[in-house]
Parts: sequence; structure tokens; C-alpha cells
Amino acid sequence: MMGYYDETEITREKSKPRRSFKPILSSLVSGVVGGALVLGVTTFLEQGSQTENKALVETSTQNEAKETASTVSTKELSADSNSIADIVEQLSPAIVGITNMQSQNSGDMFRNFSENSESESVESGTGSGVIFKKAGDAGYVITNNHVIEGAESIEVTLFNGEKVPAELVGTDALTDIAVLKIAAEHVTVVAEMGDSASLRTGENVIAIGNPLGEEFSRTVTQGIVSGVDRTIDVTTSEGNWALNVIQTDAAINPGNSGGPLINMSGEVIGINSLKISQNGVEGLGFAIPSNELMPIVEDLMKNGKVQRPFIGVGLIEMSQVPEYYLQENMKLPEDVKEGVIVGNVSEGSPAAVAGLQQQDVIVSMNGTATTSASELRKILYTETEIGEEVDITLYRSGKKMNVQIKLTNRDATNA
Repeated sequence: MMGYYDETEITREKSKPRRSFKPILSSLVSGVVGGALVLGVTTFLEQGSQTENKALVETSTQNEAKETASTVSTKELSADSNSIADIVEQLSPAIVGITNMQSQNSGDMFRNFSENSESESVESGTGSGVIFKKAGDAGYVITNNHVIEGAESIEVTLFNGEKVPAELVGTDALTDIAVLKIAAEHVTVVAEMGDSASLRTGENVIAIGNPLGEEFSRTVTQGIVSGVDRTIDVTTSEGNWALNVIQTDAAINPGNSGGPLINMSGEVIGINSLKISQNGVEGLGFAIPSNELMPIVEDLMKNGKVQRPFIGVGLIEMSQVPEYYLQENMKLPEDVKEGVIVGNVSEGSPAAVAGLQQQDVIVSMNGTATTSASELRKILYTETEIGEEVDITLYRSGKKMNVQIKLTNRDATNA
């Protein structure tokens, strides 16, 4: 089973067996469209219905100050135990624990709840994080989105065991990255980010984090880079996504999510995020490469979210619709085996302006085949820009046609 390090489930995308559907449009729309995903910054739900992940925090007065950062001095070290001990000693103050706090109503001793029941903040989940920047009166922490998703408040546990409140600066579900802010007075060491593009398979790496919570805080494990440029299909609260990762065999367990993967120069070259957990499988962990995450981090610090090109359609995988329905009701040619079906078009969206319709089958974007919703999203987010006009090839009632769509960001539309 594929899962996050805190055991939140993710799944690989697989071709699902074609199931039997009644050959009427209402069945297609009501039974499948409900699970469709809107291509944009959010899913096929109104933006206002998304959980607001703004943590309740105590913040110090903001003073104008020049940016300061006390980073760990780095040098090339060999992989012997003393070198690892040196790295751990230097970096440990920059590694923190993350606690996701959510409200829970407290009932009587028999757990009976009423309108008068008091609400209390309880621990909903834990993970790890790394302090990567200190500027003015604030210190900044990178962790995983799934560690803090749904939190009403966030607590950070420092190297000395002290617990301090944290503010959510921004988060991105697709890439599983979040940035937190704590008071600068709690920051004594800032980790330096390394160049993940220079990694080679077989290099020694270490992981530091809080497996199983604070009881085993700052556990250190050693391993190697088992593979670079891996792609893992994940399911997030914002839809399916093909995540680029580093594979490592460093032992990592639930609670390590958000902790750093570190090279032998003492630099952070990844953020631990995923693992494969099933019988007979060992040593398959995955980290988000530093070169992938830092542009996202910069966007989050600037905007609180990632601005991405937006189309405004809900998508249905072709594998979710029986073949006879595709051919008899949608008149799709028999030789068209791959594509994604438009299940919904958001009013006022670029797709609506361009004239896309329900049951259109999108087969390519700018000449690149769109074999799945994840593939279309990958093309949209990595190969196009806001304001660009893209060429969509689709089938409508059996007729092949091209449509041009001018991309916007979601904030620029009422969709």
C-alpha cells in the first residue's frame, strides 16, 4: 500500500475495469460527475467550500528589519559515523515537530454530547518540519500539507522540547507542501537547502524526524539515494497528481512526514513525504526534491497559495464509463481509446467562454495526448502559463474538433 508517513492513504492510478452503466445521460452525470475534479487551483467544489487551513496563532509585533539568517555552515564530509554525528549535531536545532490541533466536543462520562458541550482542542496528527529561513522577527518552517491539513491551530515542538504556536503561511495540496511561521526568537539554526539535481543514485543520505510522534523525536536513520527522478501518482484533496520524488531506503516511519532528507554536506535535498507499506516490501521511501519544492515555497510565502493556469472543467476518466456508452450514446469512434471526458463546465470559466460542453472528450492539449485527468493537469500546470492560449483537441458527438482556450487563474474568474 502506498501511504504518507503519517499513514494518510494515497493511491496509485490504475485502469479501472469498465463497469456496467445504464445508457442514459442522467446516470453518467449523477453517478460519475459527482467525483469529477475541476482543473484549477481547487477541485470540482466551490472555492468557498474548501477547508480554510488558517491556524489560530499568537504573533509578535511585526517590525521592519533587514533579512537575517544564521545558516549551518556546510562542508563535504565522508559517510563515517562521526561525520553523520556532526551533521546531526549541527542540524538538530532546525528540526521541529508539528502537531495538528483540531476541535472536539467534550461530552459527559458516557460520551453523550449536547448543544452545551464544550469544545476542546485536541491533537489530530503529528509530523515533522525543518526551519529553512529567518527574516526579521519570524522563522519559517517547511512541512507537508497532509501534516497540517484541516488544522484549526498548529503547534511546533522545538529542539529543547518547548512548544510554540505557529501560523500557516501557505499550503499546496497537489505538491504536498506547506510553510509555517514561528517567532524568530525560537530560531537558533537555519538549515541550508541543497541542489537535488546534483544527486546520484547510491549517494549516502540521512533522515531526521519524529517517527510515531514526540516519544522518538529527532530519530536519525541512514540510507542511500535508491533512485532519482521517480514519479509517483498520488490522490490529494485537490485531485490526482504525478509527484516527482527521490527514492531512498533510509528507514522512515509514520510521523516523519515533513522532515528533511540530508546529504553528506549537511544540506537538505528533500522533504520526506511518502512510503510504500505492504507485506514483503521494505526500504521504499520517497522525498520531494529540494529543487521541486523551493519554487512552490516561494509562491506560498508570497501569495499564500500557488497560482496556476485554470480551465474550469470537471473531468471523468474514460475507464469509468462503459465502452458501449461511449460508442452508442457519445458516438465516440472505436479507435479512440484514450482521453478524458468533460463532466462539468464551470459557469464563467475559460472553458465556458471557449464553448466546451458536457461529454466532450479531450484527447490532447497543445499536441500532447491527455490520457488521464492527472496527465492533463500535469501538462496544464507545468507546460503552460496564465494568460496563454492553448489548443484543445476533442471529440463531440463523434466529430473531431479543435478549440482554443485562453487560460486564467481562478481568482480572475467567478468560476
